[in-house]
Amino acid sequence: MRAPEVQRARQSLAPYARPAVAVDLVVLTLVDGALHVLLIRRGEPPFEGKLALPGGILRVGDGEEDQGEDLDVAAVRELHEETGLESRDVLLEQFATFGRPGRDPRMRVVSVAYYALVRPELARRVRAGGDAAEARWEAVGRLDASTLAFDHEDILRVALARMREKLDTSSLAFSLVPERFSIPELRAVFSAVKGEPQDPGNFRRKVKRLIEDGVLEAAPGVRRTASKPAALYRFRAAIPEPPARARRGGTRPA
Repeated sequence: MRAPEVQRARQSLAPYARPAVAVDLVVLTLVDGALHVLLIRRGEPPFEGKLALPGGILRVGDGEEDQGEDLDVAAVRELHEETGLESRDVLLEQFATFGRPGRDPRMRVVSVAYYALVRPELARRVRAGGDAAEARWEAVGRLDASTLAFDHEDILRVALARMREKLDTSSLAFSLVPERFSIPELRAVFSAVKGEPQDPGNFRRKVKRLIEDGVLEAAPGVRRTASKPAALYRFRAAIPEPPARARRGGTRPA
């Protein structure tokens, strides 16, 4: 497109409002077999002092020559700034877009939401950053989500629903268990994400099918338990995609 055409195209957009775009992160892990979400206590208005999901505003440059950062890049940046985690440490995946008017009292803000799944052994690395006064893990089952800032109750609810939809048909559980895990540890992930106990017998049959399908394989070593040593398994390296970059999921208005 030639320079005059570019200028006319820009002028055609001038009458339209330009909302800010944010990325919000639903960071999840397992603590003692229970699903926990990472919350930060806001250190600045609005909602100063209230708990919220980590996140921030997309950098857009001047909007003309410099159009700013990619959404996935913004999600990786916010993950590191708000938690200290690197993208290689987690499964980071876009799952929905939220654009209800009034969701942010400052101005019209559209938020693109990601979930970030953290293995339990990495959860202790998390630290507060950015404008957060503190960061802490809260048990999803005991959380009064209605007290969260902005519309973060809705974002958390949709994240959990999307994860439950994908759990049986994807390698999502790979990011919430140790690299080598026992069947009870994997069952704990399914129980925690789905919010209901998984029958041990039925779950063993599920694991058997995963092994037959080449998704799981036996791993060296055993897990010492109070009763008897438990055999260990691992996801085959070729099955899960390496969580080295954010992966886009489907978006939908909310």
